[in-house]
Amino acid sequence: MNANASTRPSKTMVTKRAPEQIQRRRLSQEVMDRLISLIEDDGLTAGDQLPSERDLMDRYGVGRPAVREALQNMANVGLVTLTQGERARVAAPSFSNLMQAVSLTTSGILRTSKEGLTDLKEARLLFESQMVRLAAERATNADLERLEQRFRDHSGAQADLADFLRHDMLFHREIAAITNNSIFPNLSEALMGWLSEFHRHLVSVPGAEQLTLSEHESILVAVKARDPDAAETAMRNHLTRANKLYQHIEAVSRKAT
Repeated sequence: MNANASTRPSKTMVTKRAPEQIQRRRLSQEVMDRLISLIEDDGLTAGDQLPSERDLMDRYGVGRPAVREALQNMANVGLVTLTQGERARVAAPSFSNLMQAVSLTTSGILRTSKEGLTDLKEARLLFESQMVRLAAERATNADLERLEQRFRDHSGAQADLADFLRHDMLFHREIAAITNNSIFPNLSEALMGWLSEFHRHLVSVPGAEQLTLSEHESILVAVKARDPDAAETAMRNHLTRANKLYQHIEAVSRKAT
């Protein structure tokens, strides 16, 4: 026996790793992926119909539930439109569809996370204060006329809370439209919609309508003057005041319970 045999380095021990688990995908997700490929490969455009449910079942060898779930998921994210009794149609891509697709998830997050609601207010403050700067820089005379009309419509809607809130949103959306950025109007509307879902009672505070209108008028004056700094200041004052009022109402509500 070789005396050096015992001194030879032993082979490195290989530790066996636990097998990595590969999650099984839902059948409907596989169908959805194939439908997206079908749209791309066949060059389908907005308004074109997809094959019937029966054709899709035969093509992919799946049951009706998987096909219907796949189509519904595609409709939820704005890829197709569904109409009772008709084949699904390819939807026109838009940022509006994108906002609608994430709205349900966003609302769920906001309902279960106080931090999420606080972050949303901060995001809106940052977004709208910079957005109004662009509006002040880019506004045309026609843009200013439309914004003035939005303000007049808002002023005339004080008798009905729901109508007042709708015109409030339209005023902010008009500012977003003035920037000529196609994303901003939908994003502005979505941010305000998510927030108002939790604070519809805000405007019911005595005097809140007049305060909101006064702040909107300051924003309007600054945009008409094409003064980005003044417009940003007016928007920041408006949203900061609103955020402080949100916090006050929340504190009072917690004490009451």
